[in-house]
Amino acid sequence: MRHRRKGRVLGRSPSHQRALLRNLASALMLTERKGDADEVGAPKVAGRIVTTLAKAKEVRPLVERCVTVAKRGLVAAERARQFGTSAERDSAEWKRWRESEQWQSWAKAMAPAVAARRRVVQLLGDKKAARIVFEQVAPRFTDRPGGYTRILKLATPRLGDAGPRAILEFVGADVAGSVSRPPRVESARPSRA
Repeated sequence: MRHRRKGRVLGRSPSHQRALLRNLASALMLTERKGDADEVGAPKVAGRIVTTLAKAKEVRPLVERCVTVAKRGLVAAERARQFGTSAERDSAEWKRWRESEQWQSWAKAMAPAVAARRRVVQLLGDKKAARIVFEQVAPRFTDRPGGYTRILKLATPRLGDAGPRAILEFVGADVAGSVSRPPRVESARPSRA
């Protein structure tokens, strides 16, 4: 019996499951990176990956958690900005700021932001993906309380084993090439009355 056993095994050992989910989440984040479209391995559409339905459903909570942690880190970094300095590093002005009480306040306010960044790196296992989460993905969802991704089932199964496929993508108007439904139009036929 599977009473109270959450999640899908996906035919893998627990360590292999963790690695698979980390790689899928990192791949979704890395599709957002800025780069050449001619680059080898460049994504066709930013913010979207195609995988099996079961894998998409398993990786979704991990992606949502990373974005939520990054949003909290951005709030802390914004709070710390008021104590920061615009002086160039290792200049005389910067060294004075570094020894002042203002730096103590900045360090205390910045601690949650650093912890959030470390947590996202721990969850994803990829520093590039974590940087993209903080710089591009999380700022897009500052006003959204949750539900940053959507899963769209594909009609055609995977070739070879006919596994059900799905698209996992970020929601929002900023996603390039996202699937949008046309507005509903009433039928032109007269109704029977």
